[in-house]
This record gives sequence, structure tokens and C-alpha cells, in this order.
Amino acid sequence: MGKKSFGQGLDSLLGATIQEEERKDPIKAEEKKLRGRPITNTREITKTSQKGTKEGETRSTFIVNEKALERLKALSYWKRKKIKSVLHEALETYFKGHSFEEIKRAEEAYQLREDSWEIS
Repeated sequence: MGKKSFGQGLDSLLGATIQEEERKDPIKAEEKKLRGRPITNTREITKTSQKGTKEGETRSTFIVNEKALERLKALSYWKRKKIKSVLHEALETYFKGHSFEEIKRAEEAYQLREDSWEIS
């Protein structure tokens, strides 16, 4: 029985790597990199918490009561909606319970607090 050659190894099973394809045909390799859904979100990201979110959204972490979270998840499941949608509805309902003037004063006070931390 003759000697078997395993010279190609896993590369023969997995196919050529991108670097090998770039050496062979750089234009074809560049076309492969552009596959997939086109980028539709062109907003400027100013905070890392905005990365991967839609326009007007940001990521935030809160500590919440376990029972309240269970209820939120249960209602989300029951209504077949995303948790963030049900939470958004709950926040909107909460905001409707306050006057526009009160919310505006609170936002202004919050902005003044935030501005006082900036270094001149």
C-alpha cells in the first residue's frame, strides 16, 4: 500500500481563504465582502449605547423589581409584542399623567445639571 498525502488538510474541505481569493482576483474578493443587506441606518453615533440601535433609540441598563419585570415579560408574551414596545407604552402612559409644563421644567433642570459637569 502506498503512502497517502494529507498535504492539503482542512483547507481542501473548507475552501480557499479570503486572502487566497484576494491574491487570485481582488475584484471578486471585494464583491464577496459587500454581500448582505445594505446599510440603511446612516445616523451619526455619538454614544456607544447607540451602536446597533435604530434612529431615536439608545441602550440603557436599569435595576428593576423582579416582580415588575416578570409582569412586563408576561404582558409582552400575552400581547405578542416585544418587551421594549410594552415598556415604551407604559412610559408613555406615565408621562401622560404629568403636565407638559412639569415635564419641560424637569428636562430643563436635568440639562442644567448635565451642563454643570462639563469642563471649560
